[in-house]
Amino acid sequence: MIVAPENAGLEVLLSTLKNSHDLRTTLGILQILDALLSAGTVKRISYLITKGGSEALLHTLVNVTRILPLDYEVILPLMHLIVKVGQRDKRFGQKAQEIGALNEILNLMKCSLPQAKYVTPCLWTVKICASSVTVGAALGKSGITRFVLNLLSPYTTRNTRAVRAATEALSALLKSKWNSRRAVDSGYIHRLLKLYEDWHQRDMKTKYVLIQAALLKCIKNITNLQKGKKAFLEADGMRVLLSTSQVCGSSPDLHPVIKLATQIMRKCYPKQRLPLLTLRSCYSFVLPNAAHSQVLEGPSEAPQEDVAAEENEEQDDEDGTETEEPGCSEEEDDLETDLSRLKPNPELDRPVEELKQYERLCPELVGYFQDSDSDDQSLSQDNASCSTFFTPSRPLHQDSRETGRGGVGEGSPKQHNLLKNRRTRQASPSSSGIEGENGSKGSPKNHCTHPAKSSRINHSKDKMNQMHLNIQRGDADLSRINTNVQEYAGPFNPSWAIGGEHECQNTGNKLLKMCKEIIPFHDPHVYTIKAEETKSASDYKTLAFPDYWGHMPPRYQEPLTGQWCGGLRAKIFEDIQRLINSGDILNRVIYDTESPSLVTSGDDTSLKFFSNFESGNLRKAVQIRKYEYDLIMNADINTNYQHQWFYFEISGMRAGIPYRFNIINCEKTNSQFNYGMQPVMYSVHEALCRRAHWVRVGSDIYYYKNHYRAYGAEEKGQKETAFYTLTFTITFLHSKDVCYLAYHYPYTYSTLMTHLYLLEQSLNPDQVYFRHQVLCSTLGGNNCPVITITASPGSQREQLQQFWNRQYIVLTGRVHPGESNASWVMKGTLEFLVSNNPIACCLRDTYIFKIIPMLNPDGVINGCHRCSLSGEDLNRQWSEPSPDLHPTIYHTKGLLSYMKSIGRTPLVFCDYHGHSRKKNVFMYGCSLKETLWQSKSSIDTATLKEDIGYRPIPRILDKICPAFSINRCCFLVQKSLGSTARVVVWREIGVLRSYTMESTYCGCDQGKYNGLQIRTRELEEIGAKFCTALLKLKKDALSCSAQLTFQDAALLDLDNELHNDKNMSHSDVSVDDEPPCPEEIDYYTDNCTEDDDDPIDLTTEVDESSDDELYC
Repeated sequence: MIVAPENAGLEVLLSTLKNSHDLRTTLGILQILDALLSAGTVKRISYLITKGGSEALLHTLVNVTRILPLDYEVILPLMHLIVKVGQRDKRFGQKAQEIGALNEILNLMKCSLPQAKYVTPCLWTVKICASSVTVGAALGKSGITRFVLNLLSPYTTRNTRAVRAATEALSALLKSKWNSRRAVDSGYIHRLLKLYEDWHQRDMKTKYVLIQAALLKCIKNITNLQKGKKAFLEADGMRVLLSTSQVCGSSPDLHPVIKLATQIMRKCYPKQRLPLLTLRSCYSFVLPNAAHSQVLEGPSEAPQEDVAAEENEEQDDEDGTETEEPGCSEEEDDLETDLSRLKPNPELDRPVEELKQYERLCPELVGYFQDSDSDDQSLSQDNASCSTFFTPSRPLHQDSRETGRGGVGEGSPKQHNLLKNRRTRQASPSSSGIEGENGSKGSPKNHCTHPAKSSRINHSKDKMNQMHLNIQRGDADLSRINTNVQEYAGPFNPSWAIGGEHECQNTGNKLLKMCKEIIPFHDPHVYTIKAEETKSASDYKTLAFPDYWGHMPPRYQEPLTGQWCGGLRAKIFEDIQRLINSGDILNRVIYDTESPSLVTSGDDTSLKFFSNFESGNLRKAVQIRKYEYDLIMNADINTNYQHQWFYFEISGMRAGIPYRFNIINCEKTNSQFNYGMQPVMYSVHEALCRRAHWVRVGSDIYYYKNHYRAYGAEEKGQKETAFYTLTFTITFLHSKDVCYLAYHYPYTYSTLMTHLYLLEQSLNPDQVYFRHQVLCSTLGGNNCPVITITASPGSQREQLQQFWNRQYIVLTGRVHPGESNASWVMKGTLEFLVSNNPIACCLRDTYIFKIIPMLNPDGVINGCHRCSLSGEDLNRQWSEPSPDLHPTIYHTKGLLSYMKSIGRTPLVFCDYHGHSRKKNVFMYGCSLKETLWQSKSSIDTATLKEDIGYRPIPRILDKICPAFSINRCCFLVQKSLGSTARVVVWREIGVLRSYTMESTYCGCDQGKYNGLQIRTRELEEIGAKFCTALLKLKKDALSCSAQLTFQDAALLDLDNELHNDKNMSHSDVSVDDEPPCPEEIDYYTDNCTEDDDDPIDLTTEVDESSDDELYC
């Protein structure tokens, strides 16, 4: 090994080599260097480079080639060392150019013809030099590119190592745009395709896969140019590569070839816009006090003919390695290091006088407890009317609890409905502030109809109302009721169909009764009334059957799905077939929200789609093949982005037929659908057979980038937005069933309101204090509920004093509408807190819970994924929320500020969320010290004091909740998240234990649920376990109930561990927790950069080179 004392010896050796003109001396030094490098590791080569080894070898090459005749006994060992050292030196090409060795290398290569064993090392040297695109361009201008191309030959078993060296050298040269442009003009694409096809077809034993791969690298580099792509398509390259790739099968030897071929095809597939007139949502909302109440318009979009983004193909070649600057990771750079923003802010964001309006949301703190119910009597009118909920007491879309956005309390002006359908440019006369026949004020009439189902859409709610009234009066025609249910659900097989009239009546009663009995806290009648009071952008008239009927989690576990190797490529090849065999594609629009007049023939065998119901999201359905459909989701209202949530109805299927569905406008760069997640489906047939379940379905599930782009949708100078495809196959169990597909288990606003009403009706007010109030009215005119839960105190002064001294726990959820899992967790929290469980009783005796279960009702109602009607992410508005644009955030923050102003700062704040790219359940918190440590800040943290009270809850959850993973928890404060609820409540309200709790959409990879997809049962369990963890925050809480089980008490007995724990995870700030997709070539579709070349074993390449002759 070369060590420090020998430094001088090595430098002398290199200096002698550099200046030597004696071939024998030169050969001797070369042999010494070769022995030194062969016996060592890569570190020896790197050390040699630092001592000028590359320069010495290049100077030697210049000296040796000027001595005629050429002595290959010296040249071959020299070229051997040049390749061995050069491939480790990133600046080798530039050094060769500066020393003047490039011309010598080219002359040597030409002089060495036709001897393959002499030409081969020269070709490898050209490849190394051309790894610098500036040097490659210089080499190309000398004419070497055509010279190397002429060395390539059709399939042969002779001189294959020289042929491989030539293809590798040509590939490196074609990295230069200058060389690639000349290659296109000279017709290289056609010739390279012919060569590749010949080698691929005749290499039956796959002995020369490396040559095939090198030829594809040449094509890949040329097609980095737009004109290269065009030439590739004109040469029918798509068909050539697809046909050769399909015959490869699953042979592992051919994987490098298939990978490159797929990359080229994906890159050259013509980019297109989505088949939509505009990316913006097909619904819009006129914002109050903004832009003169005009509909917000998004950034201008490029015209159709400007779809293809042209490159600046005339720009000069530049080396990325020369301009590359080192920098810290993106995650560390985003960490907050401003100490003033990492410490609590004692100032309130609004005057104390203004905060007094929130006093009415805390009636438990005002006056005598027994009289508090009368303080908010007007807000209870809706609940009172629901005691006779079969007979609605007011017209559709009117609510006696409605309040204005500007303040909280009675007497606020009624909310004018500003919802408007994008397709209806002008509101109808009946919607201009005048109450229509249905009593709706300011609600435009429904313009989104589905002719094939018009009778159901226009009258479904009326039918449900009439059905409920008949049942209440006891004079219902049950044959008519069952007919309604059948009409809603569609025709089914005789396993549940009704024969005679008497049997029909009994079945109708039994079905409705069964639904109420098997699904706790759900009633179809109540749901219908609550849905009637809900206001939506489309003014939907239909109830989705799963929401109306209800859901019970299946008793069986659902495992994560797997992917078979090659499955993703097979799907992509099917997509490429659309371009090659476009005549076989139906391309038939069968559902379009923007074209309600679209009618399909009665004998049509295609599927029927529908999504105009609460939380529904499907904009367009296009039939591609007989059993394949492209689906397009609607953007969030007032935006042209946020495509992830989907929820729609399918009917008209045939049993036993595999249907492929492609959702083609997803936006996230990766998804848990690649790692075992399935969408969920609800079958009406199964529900009426007492199996009312949302279940995981689908096979061949893959998520990958497609060829659709959103050109011009972003600001000028930015790249276009790429879309991704979620593809899956479903085989339905029943013909002519009606099924619903969704991204995750739906949980609508009407479901929440139904649940809250039934929950309250089930309680004993002497034991549970349950107060349902209205925080504010949303932009869309829907009420945002706030729930108070605690234990009802006795009448003694001491008991009342203890009641008023209880600390607050504030919980929020569903700020992002597409995170329906957060609502299921919240459901588990609510039901546990009002239950008779000893821990729940103890919690009610200890704390007062303020719960806002749905911060974004409008987004949930209208099927949005992330935004509200303002087109903004509400969880980025907490720093400065607007009372007009973000009323729920403004008043939630106001309520928290009011608590702070009266000295009742919450003990815990937790915002429930869902995470689409990680498994398990975990929490984000806020820590000053951990943030500074991770950011490597220069601030001395030893002088800072921090309460570590944020740690116990995650640690306890890790012990008692099987789905929880503390290794995924993170307590860092990031600049980009400075306006989120967690950070603002921590910094401005002063809540130490301010969390975001993330629940997976997918499943777990640890513990009891390892390898299983998560169900609503587990999500509700998470909500209950979170409450259990809160009990430990009060040291005397465990003694408040002698009924606590030994197991629960033992799990909570973590004092020593919590106080001494200093190893809490704090560095998980990554976006994904999964490795790259197993078939990453198919996933990272537009990655035009070439993988780092493997070091060349020139010993093998040279020693085994043939003595046969090469001919140009």
